[in-house]
Amino acid sequence: MTSADHRELTEGGSMTLLEHLLELRTRMTWIAGAVIAGSFVFFLPPIGFRLIGVLLHPARVAVDEPDWTPIFIEPLENIVTFFQVGLLGGITVAMPVIVYHVLRFVSPALTRSERLWVLPIALGASISFVLGLAFAYWVVLPLTLNFLLTFGNEFAEPELRIGNYINFVTRLLLVLGLVFETPLVVMGLAKLGAVRAGQLLRRWRIAVVGSFLLSAVVTPTIDPVTQSLVAGPMVLLYFVGIGLAWLVRR
Repeated sequence: MTSADHRELTEGGSMTLLEHLLELRTRMTWIAGAVIAGSFVFFLPPIGFRLIGVLLHPARVAVDEPDWTPIFIEPLENIVTFFQVGLLGGITVAMPVIVYHVLRFVSPALTRSERLWVLPIALGASISFVLGLAFAYWVVLPLTLNFLLTFGNEFAEPELRIGNYINFVTRLLLVLGLVFETPLVVMGLAKLGAVRAGQLLRRWRIAVVGSFLLSAVVTPTIDPVTQSLVAGPMVLLYFVGIGLAWLVRR
């Protein structure tokens, strides 16, 4: 954090439209630089290939074949997949920087006491994102792949393209990582006075329906198992967010 950041966190101030645009450009530059720097580590072949092997492990367990490997049918498919996995790693490593600069962009609209929450929320959101990735990898992926790769095996064997499989896995990981940040988003809105715990609790039915609708949109499959495994934590974390909202606004 620069001295200017620290000064603005404690003092605040108003900004013109041009200053907001310049501020947005600065924040986006920091975010892009952090993602690129984080991705560079995973673009090193030994690390990138090891990460791809980690992502293939749930499928190998699901089909009960330790040496199972997907196929590729396009010349650039392996390279695109390699960079896609590296980008996921870069986003994960850069998540503290991403959250911090997003919060810093809106901090001029906050009061002095609210700005003090920027760093704790950035740290908490980063930890929540990693927990979401862990939940997706250790819980959701095994259950989902066990269902998808064994359903109908009596008349067809799974022959997956590496591009399609990695796209499915990385999308599911990112979705669950963002879902696990829901409580902190709700807490932040409550701290700013935009929502209240009682208001959120009264609308729990809408939240449940909305969670399943959102899950149907963002999950990479149409099967009810995957969508339920995403929507279930979303609903649970919504109620956790209500508890946090009550704590910060009571």
